[in-house]
Amino acid sequence: MASPLNTSGAIVFVDTHVLLAADDAFDVARQTRVREWLQVLWQRRAGRVSTQVLNAYYVSATRHFAMPQGDARAKLRRYQLWQPWQIDHQTVETAWGLEARFGLQYWDALIVAAAAQSGATHVLSLDLPHGQQMDGVTILSPLQATPADVALAD
Repeated sequence: MASPLNTSGAIVFVDTHVLLAADDAFDVARQTRVREWLQVLWQRRAGRVSTQVLNAYYVSATRHFAMPQGDARAKLRRYQLWQPWQIDHQTVETAWGLEARFGLQYWDALIVAAAAQSGATHVLSLDLPHGQQMDGVTILSPLQATPADVALAD
């Protein structure tokens, strides 16, 4: 059966807290919604991350969730298939501009900058305001939108 996400060019950049929420059994409803998103993104090959996201995920998963290092490394290896954006000088410059124009915290600005630089059309985030548009990237909360909503946005 086909996935409900019609990517037709739509690429979704996933931030660190979303990846962590997929492993957090404390809030089962949130975990279920996030896992639905990640499954659709995997099926459609429409997910993206950055090296920043992967590094932050590894540290948080192993230190705060006490995930065994081998398990965290295995997940990172799988996310390598999402073509992690390498944070470079241009990405940092873009992040500084986003930080100044939108009043973002630097780490959030770096997420949006990496998404924009990598060609993503959306950022899946639990922290940024749902529906906000910044530099051609639309923020989506996995708790307020479903994967099918992305097809409507395109």
